[in-house]
Amino acid sequence: MMPVIDIGDRAAVNRETEALRRWQDGLADPPKVALLYGGLSAEDRLYLAHCPPEQRSDTALSRSLTQIGADFAVLDPCEPGFVRSLPAFDVALPNLHGPYGEDGRLQGLLDYLRVPFCGSDVAASAICADKLLCKRFMRSMGVPTPDWQVWWPGQKTEWRDRPVMAKPVLGGSSLGMSLVRDEAALAPALEYAWACDPSHVLVEEYVVGLPVTVGLLQLPGGLLVSPPLATEAIGAEFYDAEAKLDADGRGDVSVTTADLPAGVQADLVCHALALWKGLGCRGWARIDFIVTEAGQPYALEVNTTPGMSAASNFAVGAGLAGLSHVDVVRAILHEALTRQPYDVPLPTPVLGAATDAGETAA
Repeated sequence: MMPVIDIGDRAAVNRETEALRRWQDGLADPPKVALLYGGLSAEDRLYLAHCPPEQRSDTALSRSLTQIGADFAVLDPCEPGFVRSLPAFDVALPNLHGPYGEDGRLQGLLDYLRVPFCGSDVAASAICADKLLCKRFMRSMGVPTPDWQVWWPGQKTEWRDRPVMAKPVLGGSSLGMSLVRDEAALAPALEYAWACDPSHVLVEEYVVGLPVTVGLLQLPGGLLVSPPLATEAIGAEFYDAEAKLDADGRGDVSVTTADLPAGVQADLVCHALALWKGLGCRGWARIDFIVTEAGQPYALEVNTTPGMSAASNFAVGAGLAGLSHVDVVRAILHEALTRQPYDVPLPTPVLGAATDAGETAA
């Protein structure tokens, strides 16, 4: 595993940022970057419909790419010509979430087209996007995670006389999630989650504690783990979709450095590193936990495409480690563009004009 950079060693962090600048200065031409963004999933459509542009990730990423001097364009996966446009770029920076955006399918397409891309590969993206698969992986790695059941229509779920979270297996931003405190509310919560993702519903034991998130960023000389952040919703039972969206800018979420004992913080970092290594994450990721009053951390999910608005949890955590938004973008571009390519000959796909099947047969 790559070395871990001590966030308290500002000299080391400064050396990393300088190495990134030297790398960029040494490029023959500015990188051509495809910033992938659009209303592909329910999660992304929600942000496009309700979040002011200045609060969105694509705005912050565009600003940082401009400051870097990258030659970039925003490509919408819902627009005609999206796939044919991709091979013209040196690297893709996905900023898509949910199904088809961060679950390995987009990453597989980019792999097939031989377009380098920022972030984790197909397998890590697919496992992390599926909350059920990810929890099974956490359990196999010995990383604590709340107990769970799985529900789908026709399946019975045992009510164990304690609160649960009903969650769609796919998707993020807490869409379709409900905190269920009594048995009568369980069936409607399951149907609500199923309507958001008709595959499976995760019925997860509700653990009372402090929501904490940990960011990880791959730098030239090693892996930087940001300080754990406490993310508490104000006036809501849990960190729900409305609080995350914060469309009216009320500041319904408090994001602060987690005030936890050193031993608990060390456990969080240890679990985060174990998941990063075990899953094979690359580029950057954010791992969400809940920490009980007794100091026991439980892993909830791994995000391989963290939100990257200027005030996002990932950007705030990186800032506490001494990195600007521009530094983060430069780092994930560096990782993608210096990643070891395939070491076997593979045919390069040629995307020409559509050809009628009858013409091909003739």
